[in-house]
Amino acid sequence: MILHELIDFGTLRVIWWALLGVLLIGFAMTDGFDMGTGALLPFVARNDTERRVVINTVGPVWEGNQVWFILGGGAIFAAWPPLYAISFSGFYMAMFIVLAAFIVRPVAFKYRSKRQSSTWRSVWDWALFAGGAVPALIFGVAVGNVLRGVPFRLNDFLMPTYEGSFFGLLNPFALLVGLTSLAMLTMHGAAWINLKTEGLIQSRARRFGTRAGVVAMAGYALAGLWLTMMPGYHFTHAVAVDGPSNPLFNGVAYGGSWLAAYADRPWIIAAPIMGFVGMAMALRGLQSGGEGATLLWSKMGILGVISSVGLTMFPFILPSSVDPDSSLTVWDSSSSHMTLFIMLVAAVFFMPIILAYTAWVYKVLWGKVTEEQIKASGETLY
Repeated sequence: MILHELIDFGTLRVIWWALLGVLLIGFAMTDGFDMGTGALLPFVARNDTERRVVINTVGPVWEGNQVWFILGGGAIFAAWPPLYAISFSGFYMAMFIVLAAFIVRPVAFKYRSKRQSSTWRSVWDWALFAGGAVPALIFGVAVGNVLRGVPFRLNDFLMPTYEGSFFGLLNPFALLVGLTSLAMLTMHGAAWINLKTEGLIQSRARRFGTRAGVVAMAGYALAGLWLTMMPGYHFTHAVAVDGPSNPLFNGVAYGGSWLAAYADRPWIIAAPIMGFVGMAMALRGLQSGGEGATLLWSKMGILGVISSVGLTMFPFILPSSVDPDSSLTVWDSSSSHMTLFIMLVAAVFFMPIILAYTAWVYKVLWGKVTEEQIKASGETLY
């Protein structure tokens, strides 16, 4: 037996679908509170020292947290090439804005405290705000458009043609999901600031985080109700889970409901329940003054919300709104059997290392950031 045949093709496809979800959820759980902290910066910090306190809560960890974003992009490129080609080209302008925000953010971290000028520092503070709020919003808008279907089609040579525009992405449902994403990550950022600071900054973070959490829960519920009225996608005939990676071989129709998945797989109701319970308990923690548990509940909410999207859509990854037969699914848009196996071996080796050094960094850098530490540090901190 050839080594890669130890795991059948269909199982490997599901494993890499799940691993992609793990990477995206890991990114939201870690860099999510970086983005939320940036989005809250103008609201929870009122003077330069307070702003430096907030910035230094994420200063030691934000670079490591972005590893999950890089890993997610790499996994899409290597495991799901058609998804990479269509999403990164079709969402080109949106991705450009996200990457521009992610480029500006580290520059702001490094340059903000290089000069004493209040104008100089204010400009970089707003850059940090944009670097947090803009990606959080756009990621949600992208998810909303995926649920609606993306306007692309494949020709006979599997070359994709995108027929939409940037402004077409800004439809009401996608904007609702984008607002929900922004509010959820803002609440997550508030939970982090609540854990890492004290005094007035901490109390403001709790207040604004509570408001963001209410918006996130309301937006998530409203998006779920909207989905009940939104047609979904389904196969028109039985599909071979180990068939060739050619979406045009499988017939797909537009109609029915995404929520039919809950009748077919009732156990996936656990995901939205986790989303609501996690956010509700994080809200309670922010209101009652809890710290560590509040952050963990917020992470659970993120896990539930993102998982609910993937599980509801499974096995669809990127449905096409203009040509349903071009829709990408787990069963027809992956890399080869051998490629997925080799990548899995690498993931089994490297993922524990990444998790171990991430845990070590958080352990070493644990503790609160105080105004006294900032004043005593001079210019050695951000």
